[in-house]
Amino acid sequence: MDLVPTLSAHLYEWVIVDSEHVRPLSPMRWEELRYRPHRARVGDAEIVVVVRDRDLSNAQESGMDAGWFIEEVRARTQHCNFPPLVTTATDGDNGGWFRNTTRGSNFWSGFYTELAERARVGQSGGIRPAFISDYLRRHGAHGWVTVDPGAWNTGDHHGAGFVQWTGSQAQRDALARVADFSNAVRAVPREALDREPRAAELIEQARWRVLRAQTSCNFYWGEAWVQRCHDDLDAAAAHLDQAQNLLRTGK
Repeated sequence: MDLVPTLSAHLYEWVIVDSEHVRPLSPMRWEELRYRPHRARVGDAEIVVVVRDRDLSNAQESGMDAGWFIEEVRARTQHCNFPPLVTTATDGDNGGWFRNTTRGSNFWSGFYTELAERARVGQSGGIRPAFISDYLRRHGAHGWVTVDPGAWNTGDHHGAGFVQWTGSQAQRDALARVADFSNAVRAVPREALDREPRAAELIEQARWRVLRAQTSCNFYWGEAWVQRCHDDLDAAAAHLDQAQNLLRTGK
């Protein structure tokens, strides 16, 4: 929810959120919560929340056929008295289902092509591929929700509270150090850097290292990669110190 004001300010209209973390603020049934877009608000900022079906997404990541998917969607949406928006999202970087190049043994040729063809000839049980923005223009969003902190691509556990990235003290300490350095880099006055191009280059060197330090993998793998975060922050600190000294002394 902390992201809503920033996303709204940058003119994002909607986001996809995992079904396990969406909580209704308006009365709604199970199928309404999962298969209808909603709105979330923080202060004066709003954004549309499109709900990702975790169960169907997990099946999609593991491998499924069009017939099974059609029947599963029919069962899940049978009580909908509105046009349901069924949304799946999975990690295409991991798992053989998406990376397998053998025809008939991957997402595109083993599932999506058949589903699309069935939809073309009217044999998909009413399923039609759709753009989210087109759906929203036609049917809008209904009801208010809040979103709990959490992730969806965390393997065997629920992902609540981003525990994959924040479960140990070492991870939390590294994240706090990232925040401190990010604030320090941003605090260097822009006008001072405009007057001293050498310092501006040093700050740029610090900035991209701070950005790389906070890459998800440095925290996702428990404490195994946390040192990579500190290595980049150490380098960022050296460049930041040089820049600040240059701005103070001119050399």
